Amino acid sequence: MGLFPKKLEEKLKKRTANEALRKLNFTKGLVDFSSNDYLGFAREQLVFEEASKMVLDEQDLKNGSTGSRLLSGNYPLYEKTEAFLASFYQTETALIFNSGYDANLGFFSAIPQRGDIIFYDEFAHASIRDGIKMSNAKSYKFSHNDLEDLKKRCNAHANNLVSNAEIYVVTESIFSMDGDSPNLKAFAHYCKEQAYHFIVDEAHATGTFGKNGEGLIPALGIQDMVFARLATFGKAMGCHGAVILGSNTLKMYLMNYARSYIYTTSLPPHSIATVLQAYYFLTKPEGVLKRQLLQKNIELFKEEIKITGLQAYFISSNSAIHSCLIPENEKVKEMSEKMEKVGFDVKPILAPTVAEGSERLRFCLHSYNTPSEIVKVLKDLASFI
Repeated sequence: MGLFPKKLEEKLKKRTANEALRKLNFTKGLVDFSSNDYLGFAREQLVFEEASKMVLDEQDLKNGSTGSRLLSGNYPLYEKTEAFLASFYQTETALIFNSGYDANLGFFSAIPQRGDIIFYDEFAHASIRDGIKMSNAKSYKFSHNDLEDLKKRCNAHANNLVSNAEIYVVTESIFSMDGDSPNLKAFAHYCKEQAYHFIVDEAHATGTFGKNGEGLIPALGIQDMVFARLATFGKAMGCHGAVILGSNTLKMYLMNYARSYIYTTSLPPHSIATVLQAYYFLTKPEGVLKRQLLQKNIELFKEEIKITGLQAYFISSNSAIHSCLIPENEKVKEMSEKMEKVGFDVKPILAPTVAEGSERLRFCLHSYNTPSEIVKVLKDLASFI
C-alpha cells in the first residue's frame, strides 16, 4: 500500500485538533432523536411486505436493475411510480433519481447555463451547493430566508445580465439544520413577477407537511409558480431515492443532460416498489395517524422547551427538526455524550458542517417518540446546560 499524501494527512490532523473528525458509529439501542425517519416508515413491516409482494406480482425478480435507465435499467414499475408521484404532487411529471444528492447534483449542473445567474439561500444543502459549483452559471448567496436581501442582490446584478440570461432562485421549504422555513408564498410571487425560475428542495417537508404529506408547496397552493421541486424518499418516506417534479420539458432535458441520471445504474425493482408502497401507506389511516402523532410530538416538544426554560438555546421551528445551539465543537460533543449516557441518541452538528459559533445538538422528532421520552430528554438537557 502506497504512502498517504502528506497534504491530506495534515488536513485530517487539523480536523482532529478542531474536534471535527467524522467517524462511523452505532446508535446502541438508544432512544432515537437523531434519525430522519420522522414517521417510522423505515421500520414499517407492512410497507416491506407489500413491496415484496408487488415485485412478485410484477414478475420482476431481479436483485439489480442491470444498468442505467437509458440502457437496460428501465422497467414498468418505474413508469408506474413516476406517474403516481406526478399525480400525488400535483405536477406535470416526475423523474426519479437514485438519491437526493444525485438529484440536486444532476439538476444544478445541467439546468443553469453560461451567462445565467443562480441566487441561493446561504444555508442551502451541500448537494445544492455542489451542483451549483459544477454549473457554468454565476452564483450568489442571499441571507437566510431573507427576501429583501434577495431583491437587493437581484437588483445589483440586473444591469450586468447578458441578453438571454435566465435567473434561478433556490431555497428549501424546511432547512435541515435549523428546521425553519422561508415565506415561500412571498418568494414565489416575487419570482413570478420577475419571470425568475423558482426552485424548492422539499426534502424535509416530504411526508410531514400538507394534507396528505405532499409537502409545503402544494399545501400553500403555489405549485404552478415553482419551476422545479425536489422530494426525497430517504427521510419521512423511510426508503431510498428522490424525485424531481416539474414540466414534461424539464424531465426530457434532465434525461438528456443530467449526468448523475444518465451515467449511473438505476435503482433495483424492490427499491422502487418500496417507494410506491411507502406513498400508498402514507395515505392510509395508519399513515395519517403517524403524521398526527408526529405533529402532536412537535407541539409537545415546543411546549417542553418553554417549561424547561430552554427557549434562548433553541432555534424557533414548527418542523420535526429542533436545534439547540451550543457553540464550540468540543462542548457540543461533550453534551451529546452526556445525553447518550442517559439513554438518548442526539447528534452534535459540528463546524464546518455549520458555521463556527453555531454548533448545535439537533433533535429530530418522530411519530414513535413517546411523550415521556420527550419530557425526559429536555429535562436532562436542561440539567446539563
